[in-house]
Amino acid sequence: MEKYDVTALGELLIDFTQNGISPRGNPLFEANPGGAPCNVLAMLSKLGHRTAFIGKVGKDYFGERLRNAISELGICADYLRKDEKVHTTLALVHTLPDGDRDFSFYRNPGADMMLTEAEVPEELIKVSRFFHFGTLSMTHDRVRKATQNALKVAKKNSVLVSFDPNLRPPLWDSLEVAKEQVLYGIEYCDVLKISDNEIQWLTGEEDYTVGAHWIQDRYPQVQLLLVSMGRNGSRAYYGDVMVEERAYINANTIETTGAGDTFYGCVLHYLLEHGLQGLSSDNLSDMLKFANAAASIITTRKGALCVMPALEEIMCYLQ
Repeated sequence: MEKYDVTALGELLIDFTQNGISPRGNPLFEANPGGAPCNVLAMLSKLGHRTAFIGKVGKDYFGERLRNAISELGICADYLRKDEKVHTTLALVHTLPDGDRDFSFYRNPGADMMLTEAEVPEELIKVSRFFHFGTLSMTHDRVRKATQNALKVAKKNSVLVSFDPNLRPPLWDSLEVAKEQVLYGIEYCDVLKISDNEIQWLTGEEDYTVGAHWIQDRYPQVQLLLVSMGRNGSRAYYGDVMVEERAYINANTIETTGAGDTFYGCVLHYLLEHGLQGLSSDNLSDMLKFANAAASIITTRKGALCVMPALEEIMCYLQ
């Protein structure tokens, strides 16, 4: 079997993002391919890495569109399953005045929830340098077992594990269950990316550094912890070192969908190029600047998965 730089498991869905108003005054929505784990893979593929995706879509029009979309981006779709009975998951993205967004999911059930433990390709995970996942594949029992199986395979075979909780409260039975599953995920991961509001919710600490230490003390196997702070930039916690870099505020920002995934794809790119051991403050600073720049670029575009910035574009933006 061919080796992959990053294999991800999780949701692949359609993000309906608002794109204008009809002559009758009704909002017009554009069907953009999306899903956080695949957004991360799309950024990595754009930067030249070999990527593969494990997940499930419906045997329907949207499912076929999604398969074609990730294949065209160079993401291996051989392990994308189709459900005969359950439709592809849909999300309506409501853009707020400040460019942030809110989500409404059509997922009761959605095909991404139907992935089973037996459908996880263990050999694929074994030949990957990183295994990446989030918590949308942990909201329901069936797909949760599939995710847990994948994590155990990764750990048993010394594959580095990358985790972005990407919390979506409406999809959980309760936030207590969500917290249990986020902590389960952190227990397995080597690299953790968490947003500012998520780390406050999870640890009960308002100060991000206090929250980061809360995680590091309880989960010492987490080698690199990243906190994305939106307009306020990002931080990296690596052992006793903390590095913070400002965000690149873009006057052309229209929405922030996929900004965190773009950021994280660039972080994983840096780790694939430089390794996870012996990173200096300068390394961490360079990594965050590069990732912040890419995230800024993606905020000027509708959707994320199909419009990731190229390396030359990011470097030019930094200069």
